[in-house]
Amino acid sequence: MTDLTGLDGTDGNQPTTAATMIPKKFLNDPTHAVSEYISGLLLQYPNRLQKLSNHNVILSSNIRYDRVNILSGGGSGHEPSHAGWIGEGMLTGAILGGIFASPSVSSILAAIRAVTPDPSTDLDNSSEGGVATAAATAVGGCLLIVKNYTGDRLNFGMATEIACGEGRNVRMVIVADDTALERPLKGGGNARGVAGTILVHKVAGAAAQRGCNLDQVVEIATKMAGSVRTLGVALNAVTIPGTTIVNDRLMTDSGMIEIGMGIHGEAGRHQSSLKSADELASIMIRSICDYGIVWKGAGVEDEIVPTFDAGDDLCVVVNNLGGTSNFEMGILTNSVVRQLENDVAMGGWGCCVSRLYVGSFMTSFDMQGASVSIVSLTKAKGTVKDMDVDMCHLLDDVTDAPAWQTSDVVVGEGGTTRSKKVNIMKKNNDISASEVTSRAKYDHIPVQVGLGSNVMEKAVVAACNRLVESEPILTKYDTIVGDGDCGITMERGAREILSRIESKVIDTTHPVVFFEDLAMAISSSMGGTSGILLEIMFRKMSSVLKTKSLIDGDAMKNAFEQAVNAVSFYGGATLGSRTMLDALYPAVEVMKSGQCDLSDVAKAASEGALATATMS
Repeated sequence: MTDLTGLDGTDGNQPTTAATMIPKKFLNDPTHAVSEYISGLLLQYPNRLQKLSNHNVILSSNIRYDRVNILSGGGSGHEPSHAGWIGEGMLTGAILGGIFASPSVSSILAAIRAVTPDPSTDLDNSSEGGVATAAATAVGGCLLIVKNYTGDRLNFGMATEIACGEGRNVRMVIVADDTALERPLKGGGNARGVAGTILVHKVAGAAAQRGCNLDQVVEIATKMAGSVRTLGVALNAVTIPGTTIVNDRLMTDSGMIEIGMGIHGEAGRHQSSLKSADELASIMIRSICDYGIVWKGAGVEDEIVPTFDAGDDLCVVVNNLGGTSNFEMGILTNSVVRQLENDVAMGGWGCCVSRLYVGSFMTSFDMQGASVSIVSLTKAKGTVKDMDVDMCHLLDDVTDAPAWQTSDVVVGEGGTTRSKKVNIMKKNNDISASEVTSRAKYDHIPVQVGLGSNVMEKAVVAACNRLVESEPILTKYDTIVGDGDCGITMERGAREILSRIESKVIDTTHPVVFFEDLAMAISSSMGGTSGILLEIMFRKMSSVLKTKSLIDGDAMKNAFEQAVNAVSFYGGATLGSRTMLDALYPAVEVMKSGQCDLSDVAKAASEGALATATMS
């Protein structure tokens, strides 16, 4: 017998709260989690990656001293950052700290030494395994790209100073793209380094791949770091592997979210009630634009200007913070891009998103949320160290870094934007377009059924309203025993039918038309197995009644029986399979017995449904 006690995961009496929930992670010993993660990564890319002995440092298998090598890193937990960006045209290596903890000075220094030649030697790098000459040292060098956190700045900074003291050519660029915290009026910036860091990796790596010297690579990285701005939104906070309870910071009955939560779970700008994707996109875009960038004008003092202006060419990153479904990411991306590209007169920004990157780039373990990063490619153009810089080309340059994804480029010439370029195949083959039902076609079939159209309409409306009310409990049960979509699917179909009845699209005056209209309403609104089976049932009833010379009680019973048989045939289930047929077939048998009314039929269906609880 199926035990329905505690379908919500409890014993039926004690409610489950975040405080009593145990985090579920794929872990062994949490103290070895970082090293085991590194081992897993090396197993995936044995031809491209290598680990530096005695350190949690991952390096490219192809290290060259005759060009700039780029390192980055920080605390673990932001994967694929930073090891996912190791490859030709991006990073040479990544230094991994503990979970949300800066790597040690010794590991950072070991990585620097691994990618730069030893100044005390004078071996020729042209021979296999050799080390660069002093001339090669001047050409190459190492750039550290560091997110703006105190521990990272200090540890990477100390390693830089030690390496420079050894005669190595090392520089450091800090990324502070987060707009969650208020910009200080003076002094050092307090913005955190977040997802915009990956764009700094990309353009710096591409510049190094093109043969730029260290000064040029530093300037390009600095320019991108100063141009990109980011804001994230968390629906649920991060639970760190190894902890004993789930982080319940945002698990409230009121459905609170947090605007600007940091990638380590730091406090954001403020908490808010749950908002739509469109509303959140608007908040993020406006905040990013208003936060601004430092504009270094010729002959004038630096000033803060908007991050982007109307009409600008933009690069946009929509970043999954770790626990957001791809489905939701697509919805948020649609909201962000359309708002940026809509004409100003329509409430948009009138920009062109020529480069768009959507996915997991800078995560926070399982944090349910997303961030948006925006850089104006129009403003980021310029001259760097006697070299014209086009960030577009650097973003588009090929890299084999495993986590990088190439963007479909849309150049906004002649008013073309990404939104306007969306392709829709137009073909008049929809069921709803080709099968418009008209009552006039069936007026020749008389109807002699005791139920009038008003009674039928009231019955359908009552059933639909009950389905809408039952969505939470249907969803709850189906989440436990199925895929969790039953309640939402039923509600969606019920609301569509109610809407069509109210607008007189569904004709209740003739059974042939009525059942066909119900089928079409279900077809346009319900997915899943239940949707198609209900559509089959109503279409079958309509098609059977079309063949009758008179629609009376016997004709309706026959049509219902054939419709239920069709559900069984196409769906593959039978009586006893614990499906809707266990309610429908008892109703058919009572109806066929002759001496019954609708209340008897409904009772048989209800009893059949309840009987599934005892089926094994």
